[in-house]
Amino acid sequence: MTLAAKLSAMRMLADAWAAKRGGRRVMAGRQRARLAALVAHARTHSPYYRDLYKERGVPAGVGEPAALPVTDKSRLMAAFDDWVTDPAVTLDKARAFADDPATIGRPFAGRYTLTTTSGTTGTHGIFLQDAHAAAVTGAMMARMLTGWLTVQDVARIAAGGGRMALVVPEGGHFASTVAAARLRGRSRAAAFSVHQPLEELVEALNAFRPAVLAPYASVGALLAGAAEAGRLRINPALVILTAEGLPLPEHARISRALGGAKVRTSYAANECPFLSYGCAAGWLHVNADWAIVEPVDEQYRPVPPGEPSHTVLLTNLANHVQPILRYDLGDAVVMRPDPCPCGSPGPALRVQGRAADLLTFAGPDGTPVTLAPLPLATLLEAVPGLELFQIVQTGPAALRLRLLPASGVDPETLWHTTETRLSELLTRHRLGHVRIERAAEPPQHSAGGKVRAVIPAPAVGVRQQMVPAHLR
Repeated sequence: MTLAAKLSAMRMLADAWAAKRGGRRVMAGRQRARLAALVAHARTHSPYYRDLYKERGVPAGVGEPAALPVTDKSRLMAAFDDWVTDPAVTLDKARAFADDPATIGRPFAGRYTLTTTSGTTGTHGIFLQDAHAAAVTGAMMARMLTGWLTVQDVARIAAGGGRMALVVPEGGHFASTVAAARLRGRSRAAAFSVHQPLEELVEALNAFRPAVLAPYASVGALLAGAAEAGRLRINPALVILTAEGLPLPEHARISRALGGAKVRTSYAANECPFLSYGCAAGWLHVNADWAIVEPVDEQYRPVPPGEPSHTVLLTNLANHVQPILRYDLGDAVVMRPDPCPCGSPGPALRVQGRAADLLTFAGPDGTPVTLAPLPLATLLEAVPGLELFQIVQTGPAALRLRLLPASGVDPETLWHTTETRLSELLTRHRLGHVRIERAAEPPQHSAGGKVRAVIPAPAVGVRQQMVPAHLR
């Protein structure tokens, strides 16, 4: 990092701390100013937004998001080349980069962080982060950690050698995978595959002895079970749960199982990596100086605090290469109607639409084998030519696979590739006997228009009997 970059990062962090100390009023002021600047930039440099705002009669000098039209992933990806503000960036170039596993963690076009997701709306997403947005992400991460950690926590991390373990998917440009790739080579950081069998993951973590552990939330629950059984013997100071939601009692259980570790979580997305951070009271606080979250109903009308929303509209105030303005994120949330007892100034929310759903199968000896849904989903998201998929558990030893090939992709070849990858993963988890059925029907949308990527068997009968009590 150059001296100029270091000074810029220091100024960004100083501003982040000042905004938090100033409370909601100061954060709101920064939010209004940054929104006006982002809208002006998008109107000037993004043909998509220029035409959209002209068509909708959006006035100049916008200071409130409600004056802007709603966008979503489907519309923005369809207009990718006009959406981005850098004319040198095209969808064809971005797709070619994303299809190459060798480029994971490298800068796209020499200056952008590129991540991908298939999401649950039926549209693949390719998201870019420029240097300014990356600096904001770093500042928000530092502010989050200083809010989480006490002097005693820092001392405990230092006593543990400062080692950090990330549990991430393989083979795709997922946000966590890209972050792990950039840490590769640092002696105090290590990445472990979320796709490996739990026994292998436990053995690897026992050998590494992390002071900070960052797994998917559902994987964190499985690791806690291994610790309770005496197989996992690590003593992290901090556990950061990502990607999914868990019931609040699970956080306490994970903490107890892992030697009293402080357990925290965050709510983020490829569209806004720094969106929020969890607090000790179990709420998620929006970094409102750099992000705007609007809970709305089906007609995009505001939903009062305390009531669940149909979806949430996101505005990322930091990213100027790929402006995210009133973007339908698709998650249902509830905003806290009163100040949070933790004292954090950012608006507090809980996510209703990201609860982890574990899949439990009958093992070859009759004992249950439990898989988290995200290892399965991320495995298939990395399959080239797969536009959309849905994995449905139909029994204690059966899966039904619904596939939608991308245009021009041979369905037979795609099925063979997908079935092979899924079979290999199941075999590594002692589930080679699980039958994979090819569905004739495409992935099914819910009433809200989403596609649930992984659907466990109903929690009745065999599955209910097999699931360990602490995970029911």
